[in-house]
Amino acid sequence: MKSIDGGVTFEKKSTPHGDHHDHWINPYNNKNMINGNDGGATITFDGGESWSSIMNQPTAQFYRINTDNQFPYRIYAGQQDNSTVAILSQTYDNSIGNDDFYPVGGGESAHIAFDPDNPRLIYATSINSTLTEYDADNERIREIKPYPEFIFGMESKDLRYRTNWNAPVTASPQDPSVIYYGTEKLLKTTDRGVTFEQISPDLTKNEKDKQGLNGGPITAENVGAEFYGTILTITASPHEYGTIWVGSDDGLIHVTRNDGESWDEVTPQDLRGAMINSIEVSPHDPGTAYVAVAGYKMNDFRPYIYKLTDFGRQSRRIDRGLPDDNFIRVVREDSERQGLLFAGSEVSLYVSFDDGDNWQSLALNLPPVPITDLAIRQNDLVASTQGRALWVLDDLSALRQVQNDMISKPLHVFTPGPVEMIKGSNPSEPSKTKGTNPLRGVVFNYHIRDEQEDPLTIEITDNNGNLVRTYSSEESNFERCIIANMDQRLPFKVKYPPKEQGANKWVWDMRRHGLHCIDDIKLFEGFAGAYVMPGTYQARISIGGAEDTVTLTLITDRRITADSHAIAEVEQKVFEITALMNELLDSLTSIRKSRTQIKTLMTDFPDAELLQDSGQSAINRLSAWEREVLQVDYETYEDEDNLPGKLVKQVRHLLDVIDDAGPPIATGALERLRDLEDEWANLQAELRDISTSDIEAVNNWASTNTIPHISPPIARH
Repeated sequence: MKSIDGGVTFEKKSTPHGDHHDHWINPYNNKNMINGNDGGATITFDGGESWSSIMNQPTAQFYRINTDNQFPYRIYAGQQDNSTVAILSQTYDNSIGNDDFYPVGGGESAHIAFDPDNPRLIYATSINSTLTEYDADNERIREIKPYPEFIFGMESKDLRYRTNWNAPVTASPQDPSVIYYGTEKLLKTTDRGVTFEQISPDLTKNEKDKQGLNGGPITAENVGAEFYGTILTITASPHEYGTIWVGSDDGLIHVTRNDGESWDEVTPQDLRGAMINSIEVSPHDPGTAYVAVAGYKMNDFRPYIYKLTDFGRQSRRIDRGLPDDNFIRVVREDSERQGLLFAGSEVSLYVSFDDGDNWQSLALNLPPVPITDLAIRQNDLVASTQGRALWVLDDLSALRQVQNDMISKPLHVFTPGPVEMIKGSNPSEPSKTKGTNPLRGVVFNYHIRDEQEDPLTIEITDNNGNLVRTYSSEESNFERCIIANMDQRLPFKVKYPPKEQGANKWVWDMRRHGLHCIDDIKLFEGFAGAYVMPGTYQARISIGGAEDTVTLTLITDRRITADSHAIAEVEQKVFEITALMNELLDSLTSIRKSRTQIKTLMTDFPDAELLQDSGQSAINRLSAWEREVLQVDYETYEDEDNLPGKLVKQVRHLLDVIDDAGPPIATGALERLRDLEDEWANLQAELRDISTSDIEAVNNWASTNTIPHISPPIARH
């Protein structure tokens, strides 16, 4: 609202988002303002007539997350003051953009449930006791409230069902058509919400004095946000059907092992009524559960994590070492390594390698922000935050291998997990307006105990012991060459494997050795080698006399359905084109050397008429030959639009086409290869003629005058 008469009258002003929390007015220019809202931050320079977008910043606030088991998998979450979101965890493109997410019913405060292997029917909750079913096949949304009451303005004690603002819904892991929904009682539907069965008594303390009007002192605000005495979390056991754990917002934990026929209260005695924010059933032990308890609404900001064993008969605190003022919202156990725990707190992320006996920060590059939920899917750790959107810690392989004696070794290399060969480059800088994909390639994580002055080297061999790629932390002639040949106006920085004391990371892009780089050539596609084939490889990392070797596996891109013969054909053609490309580059080096020697000889003997004539003829023919092989007039990449690419560029282009596309090879590509090979054969014949005529004439003169001969250029037969 805007007033220009001291608040006597107000004019409504539109902004990109409707829920405002902060507003700043520039004291030196009142037309410049910043508005902080549940969508992010927006800026105006014209007094609110127009505003910047909220779609250019990762400031979303999410309540809970779920993930499916597709590839790429999607992350599902309810976003504060917005909608539900189903977003890809990665794409086959360069980033994750606006086209990669959509709403799935429910609303801002949603829990979301579905069959992870077939997420067609998606169940989501929201405010006003909302429960919906979204059909991904036709985008239809059905309201399936068990008892449709409009709860706004009502006292919760007068409702058929009390539901939390963040009401839980979950699907049975064994039978995803069974959906559980939490009120103060646990409800169950097996027919997509047509009917609901009550399978529990009231699982809360049911304190009537806390079920009246909310808000005040001027007006009440009964919209469900303050409803109390409700189920806050439901966890169906991944091990056996009918074992269900339920936690309430008033501090009770119940478990049933017979799908609700009977219930046991298993609340630890010292809980004192704090919220049961999440329950994690151990993937390794059906009777063990980890419970995150949040007491901040009782002015208790200490961390509480309980480990319940024997289906809740035994319990103990496992939060030692966590900051005293940092309450916990969620805890998850790794699906592969028993006792590897992750905890999300009000300000950060923590990890324990010993089942909660000790904790340490896992913040890494994560900003200090509330972690509202965690999920483990396909070897990734997914986190939702309250204000900084969704984050994914890609590939937990290294964390799963951490041992106490690891840091005592001079060098330790973690074995990478299997890598699917999704081709593409990694952006030099992450986008500020789009989601970031996982790193493309094999990620090597390694730990160096001491500071090192010696270079670090990485050698990658195939299963037959053939060396396919090397890296060094020191610059080599190859790096110097490719830098010199780039369009210098373009930002280009060569990276080298780090060798810092402590943890390091390097990515192998799954490519072979680079092409033969030569000076004075503008090949804007670069000198990168072709991709290797799927299979098993070994990587040896060495530094300061220490070395460590790991085995890694590259898996075929699941989008490729070709047989082994078609894959082998790609490998063979890539080898052939790479050899052709290197032969071209070596021949260019060779003719340039011959030309330089002739020019030097002509300069040294300016009065030798025969030398001058035969030498100039050789230079002219070599230069003309070079122009057929290479576009020598390229200076910047825009020149490609103006000048035709010669043989070198055409061969490089064909290599990229076949290498990037993979099997099966198009017949047009094979035809193009034959044509380029014929063109090269003709050029080789021309080069042999230059050698046996013009250069031979120069060498005959040199022989007569006892002068060293000119090195003839390479011309394969």
